[in-house]
Amino acid sequence: MYAASREASSRSREALRAALTGSDSAAATTGSELFAVVSVLDDQRPLRVALADVSVSGSQRAELSERVFGGKVSPATLAVLTTAVAQHWSRTSDLIDTLVLLGQEALLASASDSSRLDAVEDELFRLGRIIADNPELEQALSDRSKPAQAKRDLLDRLLSGKTESITLTLAEQVVTRQRGSLGAAFDDLSALAAARREQIVAHVRAAVELTEQQRDRLAGSLRRIYGKPVTVHVQLDRSLLSGLVVRIGDDVIDGSATGRLERLRRALA
Repeated sequence: MYAASREASSRSREALRAALTGSDSAAATTGSELFAVVSVLDDQRPLRVALADVSVSGSQRAELSERVFGGKVSPATLAVLTTAVAQHWSRTSDLIDTLVLLGQEALLASASDSSRLDAVEDELFRLGRIIADNPELEQALSDRSKPAQAKRDLLDRLLSGKTESITLTLAEQVVTRQRGSLGAAFDDLSALAAARREQIVAHVRAAVELTEQQRDRLAGSLRRIYGKPVTVHVQLDRSLLSGLVVRIGDDVIDGSATGRLERLRRALA
């Protein structure tokens, strides 16, 4: 984002925090309603352009959003929406992307309020890995020629009764709007959940299953390196032969047998 949109996004997030303060029940409703607003804006180009038109005053754009969505969403959602559209956005897409992020954060806040954030984070990570490891499933969920409802129905068949309801809502929103890698999108959501707990995420590929004690030791070692609590997500990858590959953001620590062999091959070349 350009500077103007970064400032606008920051103010919009402040509005979300204010709207949810003191209410344990508003977060889930606000998150779902913000996703619904985004769906409307995705379908109505003139409206989304008008709501981000910097040639019109912020108060006028806020009034427009209130006329369109007032009475259709909760007061908390409307307060967040009117604040967001009143900001100066560098691009219309930045407004929409921020509304998506606010919806995600509201739903994760709801999961935190109900002590289900750990479960949601783990389910998002595992779902991302399942999709990344199944090209046919990823193709079915990312096929732009398929109606959004068909993708929701497929997810519902896969996840209904097997995950938290918030996980399903977040997943449905990702697959109906995502333009890039679905696996990466779920990784981003998992990281957002970890950040809410003031933790960072380590994506670990291991040649063998790790015991709980080994996971704890690894998390402790990474915490000492990075100076913050670390959530460890482990994926089994027998092609490594032995050892681990740890990825945290752009950092990669390769302690696998295949990694050592590749470094030796390069040294001898």
